[in-house]
Amino acid sequence: MNTEIIGIIVMFSLLVLFAIPLGKYIGKVFSNEKTWPDKIFNPLDRLFYRVSGINPNKEMTWKQHLFALLTINLFWFLIAMFVLTNMSWLPLNPDGNPSMSGDLAFNTAVSFITNTNLQHYSGETALSYLGQLTLMLWQFISAGCGIAIAGAVFFAMKERTTTKLGNFYFLFVRSCTRVLFPIALLIATILVFNGTPMTLEGKDTVTSLQGDTVQVSRGPVAAFVAIKQLGTNRGGFFGPNSAHPLENPNYLTNMVETIAIVLIPMAMIFALGYVLKRKRLAWTILGVMTLGFLLLLIPTIINEMNGNPAISKMGIAQSMGSMEGKEVRFGPAASAYWAINTTATSNGSVNAMHDSFTPLSGMTALLGMMVNCFYGGVGVGFLNFYIFIILGVFISGLMVGRTPEFLGKKIEAREMKIAMIIALLHPNFKICVV
Repeated sequence: MNTEIIGIIVMFSLLVLFAIPLGKYIGKVFSNEKTWPDKIFNPLDRLFYRVSGINPNKEMTWKQHLFALLTINLFWFLIAMFVLTNMSWLPLNPDGNPSMSGDLAFNTAVSFITNTNLQHYSGETALSYLGQLTLMLWQFISAGCGIAIAGAVFFAMKERTTTKLGNFYFLFVRSCTRVLFPIALLIATILVFNGTPMTLEGKDTVTSLQGDTVQVSRGPVAAFVAIKQLGTNRGGFFGPNSAHPLENPNYLTNMVETIAIVLIPMAMIFALGYVLKRKRLAWTILGVMTLGFLLLLIPTIINEMNGNPAISKMGIAQSMGSMEGKEVRFGPAASAYWAINTTATSNGSVNAMHDSFTPLSGMTALLGMMVNCFYGGVGVGFLNFYIFIILGVFISGLMVGRTPEFLGKKIEAREMKIAMIIALLHPNFKICVV
């Protein structure tokens, strides 16, 4: 068997192997059961709640969850605008990078706070280290918000009828401190030991093999890349994202970063099974998601490994497959696997240039973006899939002449209207963005 294919199988196997215990752990975090980081983070949590005047034990309705989500994002948006538009005189700017213009700062702030991470700039030249660290913080916050909202939905699914969905701030803080931070720390450590920079010093002067002196940008890259991948964010520290050798130095780091993209989205499925005490339901959902994922992945790998037909017609040999826009240290198979992972989960980071993929590979990547529920983003991936569950249960119920129900809850006209609006609007927004 081709060694590149073996690499894909190993990555997916490790992903499932890690996601199962992580899902159980996340379920315990949601249910406020005892976990190993509690001794470290419980005192910090209490300090945060005391300073913020938050009662983490107060149950919230869905409207209160929504209000908390919007207010916390508005608060961080204002901080984002201040930092990005004043970087030139703020600290941690050893390279003297300028402040962002108002419109670019607005675009960047909205983008990172909403977990979109659209970049109209190149990080190494447009941001100071304070700006990069601020963006890194937002990547934690946006991912934590997604996990917290998913936790509230899990609690809603657990009861036949309820208006109490836990506490948003409690779920948000625990998602950041118990889930995102420890795993991101582990990933960053692996990256550092493999050559990814982690420093606050300015550009380094190096001499190339040709004897030329060049300035190489660096910074707190490892920490940034870790949460970029883990939180299904996208924004890269450098312009080329994880195709850059300092963000993704070798095949081992590529494996770690690829697994990190889907780790929490897959683990959230097992967390659902733990919270609801329905493991079979979790495995069923995982099976359906995996089937859809493989239907996108397999054709993409085949197309990229077989090479570009247009180049073959020119008489150019493609023994390594379609290598246009790809890194030699990864190859076409690992690049294709990353491409489907990143588009199916709304991550968006790249280790190869997707515009250089074959047309059919581009189509599968776009399909993954449009559906956005084959694992999907951190927290919100399952929420997107939940819409299709409601639609499927409603249609199947009508086909057999029964009142549609899911987990003891009737699916009626109101639920269907909401589900259909989301199902129709979501891909249209995706297409408009693309």
